[in-house]
Amino acid sequence: MYGRYTQDLGTFAKDEAARLRLQQGNGEGGTPQPRRPSELLEYTQGRCAPCRVCALQCQRFLISKVGEDWVFLILLGLVMALVSWAMDFAIATCLQAQKWMYGGLDTNVLLQYLAWVTYPTVLITFSAGFTQILAPQAVGSGIPEMKTILRGVVLKEYLTLKTFVAKVIGLTCALGSGMPLGKEVRAVPGAGQAGGWGAPSSALPLCPQGPFVHIASMCAALLSRFLSLFGGIYKNEARNIEMLAAACAVGVGCCFAAPIGGVLFSIEVTSTFFAVRNYWRGFFAAAFSAFIFRVLAVWNKDEETITALFKTRFRLDFPFDLQELPAFAVIGIASGFGGALFVYLNRKIVQFMRRQKTINRFLMKKRLLFPALVTVLISTLTFPPGFGQFMAGQLTQKDTLVTLFDNQTWAKQGFSDEFEYLGILEAWRHPRSNVFVTLVVFILMKFWMSALATTIPVPCGAFMPVFVIGAAFGRLVGESMAAWFPDGIHTDSNTYRIVPGGYAVVGAAALSGAVTHTVSTAVIVFELTGQISHILPVMIAVILANAVAQSLQPSLYDSIIRIKKLPYLPELGWGHHEKYNVRVEDIMVRDIHYVTLNCKYRDLQHVLHSTKMKSLPLVESDESMILLGSIERAQVGALLCHQLSPQRRLQALRQK
Repeated sequence: MYGRYTQDLGTFAKDEAARLRLQQGNGEGGTPQPRRPSELLEYTQGRCAPCRVCALQCQRFLISKVGEDWVFLILLGLVMALVSWAMDFAIATCLQAQKWMYGGLDTNVLLQYLAWVTYPTVLITFSAGFTQILAPQAVGSGIPEMKTILRGVVLKEYLTLKTFVAKVIGLTCALGSGMPLGKEVRAVPGAGQAGGWGAPSSALPLCPQGPFVHIASMCAALLSRFLSLFGGIYKNEARNIEMLAAACAVGVGCCFAAPIGGVLFSIEVTSTFFAVRNYWRGFFAAAFSAFIFRVLAVWNKDEETITALFKTRFRLDFPFDLQELPAFAVIGIASGFGGALFVYLNRKIVQFMRRQKTINRFLMKKRLLFPALVTVLISTLTFPPGFGQFMAGQLTQKDTLVTLFDNQTWAKQGFSDEFEYLGILEAWRHPRSNVFVTLVVFILMKFWMSALATTIPVPCGAFMPVFVIGAAFGRLVGESMAAWFPDGIHTDSNTYRIVPGGYAVVGAAALSGAVTHTVSTAVIVFELTGQISHILPVMIAVILANAVAQSLQPSLYDSIIRIKKLPYLPELGWGHHEKYNVRVEDIMVRDIHYVTLNCKYRDLQHVLHSTKMKSLPLVESDESMILLGSIERAQVGALLCHQLSPQRRLQALRQK
């Protein structure tokens, strides 16, 4: 009825190729003879001819295998794992030096303050200066630009080697300063150290997803250029776009050792339409990169085995009561408003700096002054003996997350002195205030400081600062619930106390999802903690946070796209459905000067003098108005100058 093929297409192609080879072999009426490739003819002479031919064939086989996807993805994952591990080691060294300086001056508070402020200021200033001199394209996150590139827009000098060097070195210095910019290492509590904290002993990451997405994309682009020497398939633009999509997944997966969440997050933040054929590439490369990265930590004796970065030990038999779901929903709704406020505040800070002509002109001349002033301000406020004692200022982001995900309840019935703070938990205890005051001050101060710090012209991300703030907010709600219901809210005979650490996990996923407009933060949280006991509360909070945030503000990355005026069309979002009825003819400019096929020199001169458009449309005629293409204004001017030059005129006169 519908018709059918009489033979499989692959089988037919093989048979046809065999038939053609047979015809070529019998061209002169003789028996078909096997023909050697022309490049092998020079190796067929001599005593060792078979060995040389075999070696050349092996070489060609290996070169052909280099062009396969899995080889490229393995190389990409390996390079990214090594880069991430090396950066973590360098950041650990920088933070260890800062803590050594701070701890060695414990006898003089003034010298401690100078060391606390000067060290990060020098690193941030160096990062800003080095990036501006070598490659200004390395400034910022990188995800907004990758969204634009994956849409087909070419951004010059964005995926080059010098941009890669500037991004890696600038990001290492920026994160080694200890500023709330996205990546930290673990600090181990040490006895006798000032503030109760010691030097970092390992390089466990809190990675900036945005910068690492950019770094992985640059690695993929550079690998494609290198491997194009072996096979021309890497010169294909469509294939390079596919490899960039896989590289975005590697950047996120390598940061958190979360390959599944990394792939899903990269799809959500960089792709509007995702090709399913790239799915396995992203998972394969991200999983391999995360595995190598964690193996390097074990090899360096930072870990005993491969485990989750923030291993939690929440009870599995009864992780939460169903009556706690309204509290988790409140966290999600509040996180939605908080995420929208963070994006709005970040954008307003940038717009304020740009609109103030005097300030903008001054900062353009003194490019290093703004990052230095912001660093001095934030370092002063987080100084542990000063105001930092009210907001756990001595803790790194890694330590902060470890304490916020803690299983124990810090406050019972509102009194913080009922809990015995040990180790790094001592940072949350203040003799003149309870833990609720410390958490509130921490959330408020970190909120605006992170929004301000992410505007510094250095390579940095905003995901991890937001993640930490969300965890603190969730911990605050969890401690409040534990204080209101000290014996739990289970109505049966069994009593299960509330676990504030679970609320911190929910808050971290909800606020980070609200800022980035993603749901995959829930999966990232599960892979970070190694437990899915709170899967239902996390999903509820993340979905509610996204619903609220998407109705109020664009995502952080779309906001940066608008600020930078990148050639990208964002989604209309909620409340703008009437714009779907707007057609191109409603907004197009109709009075356009154009060039026809039969126009004369005078017409071209008139078009050039009457419009300033950089590109002129080329139509068939004034009657049909069929668009044939476009031509650059500069090309039209150059052609006119050439055709109407004195030499051409003399040549025309001679011909007459």
